[in-house]
Amino acid sequence: MTEETPSLAHGDEYIVLYLGGPNDGQTDHRISTDGGWDDELAVLTAVDGKESLENYTAQSWRTVGDRVHVTYAWDQDDSEPLVDPEDRGDRQ
Repeated sequence: MTEETPSLAHGDEYIVLYLGGPNDGQTDHRISTDGGWDDELAVLTAVDGKESLENYTAQSWRTVGDRVHVTYAWDQDDSEPLVDPEDRGDRQ
């Protein structure tokens, strides 16, 4: 049995599940602006007090009750480094 991709109306909320990277296991709530969910997300993340921009790509979705849950996987290659080599002191 295959399940059709759910449709979201403008203003509908969907739940984001982060997989991998510094946001692994966290969730977020987003609002649909175009009747669907985002294919990619750029998330500002603070790790040890330092901010970096982390990219996540939509991998899968499922419907739980009347809510849509979209899983986003961390795209390490397109994300900023979590530790800048200049900040490592003599450990480069």
